[in-house]
Amino acid sequence: MVPFAGFSMPLSYGDVGAVASHHHVRTSAGLFDVGHMVQSNFRGATATAFLEWLTPSSLSVLAPFSSTLSVLLNERGGIIDDTVITKHADDAFYVVTNAGRRERDLAWFRAKLAEWNASEHAAAGKVALEVLEDWGLLALQGPEAAQYLQNLTTFDLTTLTFGRSAFVPVKGTKLHVARGGYTGEDGFEISIPPAQTEEIAALLSKSPVQLTGLGARDSLRLEAGMCLYGQDLDEDTTPVEAGLTWVIGKDRRETGGFIGAEGVLKHLKDGPPRRRVGMIVEGAPARQGAKIFAPSSSDLVGVVTSGIPSPTLGKNIAMGYVESGWHKKGTEVEVEVRNKLRKAVLTPMPFAPTRYYRG
Repeated sequence: MVPFAGFSMPLSYGDVGAVASHHHVRTSAGLFDVGHMVQSNFRGATATAFLEWLTPSSLSVLAPFSSTLSVLLNERGGIIDDTVITKHADDAFYVVTNAGRRERDLAWFRAKLAEWNASEHAAAGKVALEVLEDWGLLALQGPEAAQYLQNLTTFDLTTLTFGRSAFVPVKGTKLHVARGGYTGEDGFEISIPPAQTEEIAALLSKSPVQLTGLGARDSLRLEAGMCLYGQDLDEDTTPVEAGLTWVIGKDRRETGGFIGAEGVLKHLKDGPPRRRVGMIVEGAPARQGAKIFAPSSSDLVGVVTSGIPSPTLGKNIAMGYVESGWHKKGTEVEVEVRNKLRKAVLTPMPFAPTRYYRG
């Protein structure tokens, strides 16, 4: 167990190492306890407009029971947090945010709700926030996840494609099940009322499913090219720099109207000063904070934000930011690892192929 965001979190379970757990998720199925994350409901007649003010996403055109990755932005266009937003209806949204940003996010939500509900928008209806305290959240991930869950429910999971969610009956309880996850594999994120969390966790963790800790979670998400807030994203980074331009709705790029729009639209128009990239590093794994240099030069062009030896590829992979112009795939750079410059080649992400279920 290790401390994380005020919780004690499992790094690994029993004598199963992180690499073995990683491979098990890629070949079979693993269960992650992610109940530390913050689950919230936003409800009210103007909930869509409110969340479109807080984020650059086009939520008004999102179909009911569809999800999108999004970002909460500060006034400069920097990322307060990354989040998954699920639309249940025009007046009801389910939002999951990061545990490490809990205090910042909830204070931001409450301040902006007070502002919104005191404005002319409230004439069309106020918005309310409900934080789902103590609710469980489990991520069942891997190529055997769907078959395992299907054996526990009468709901036809083949109708639930990537990015869709539904209330699914399991053991007499309707669970909110969203198809997706943080590993690049097919899988589900399952929200569970407090009283049923332990029972459902026990049900979902029988063979072939293995309980999987934070060690494997980090290597799986990095192979999938996914960002970790606080390492790969922060309040001084815009979604354009972070390679998350796709979360900005096409209509929002024209109309703006969201907090931080000025900074984001400027980066869209003029290009960002730096960009998030993936790279394969020779010799030794580059870790967070490793400096990236132009080849055979003392010119600093970037910094590594995450790096590991990839269990799937058998190569050292890393993610980081480089100055614009140095970001094209195939570009060679040098990374300082253990006081030695190592050759690295910029590589498209995800590093490992994703296997989402799209029907």
